Amino acid sequence: MTQAEHRTGPPADGPFAECVLCREPTEYPRTTKGATLCPVCQWQEAQRTACPG
Repeated sequence: MTQAEHRTGPPADGPFAECVLCREPTEYPRTTKGATLCPVCQWQEAQRTACPG
């Protein structure tokens, strides 16, 4: 499956900020400050930084 197939997509009203990693739309409005991640990248980042023990 591709990343787009995993993504459920943001609600119909926008505009939305782009993910800083993959450039897909996020669930956050464009006015959100800081680094925004799409749900897929957010989950992957959480897996990378999770405590192993």
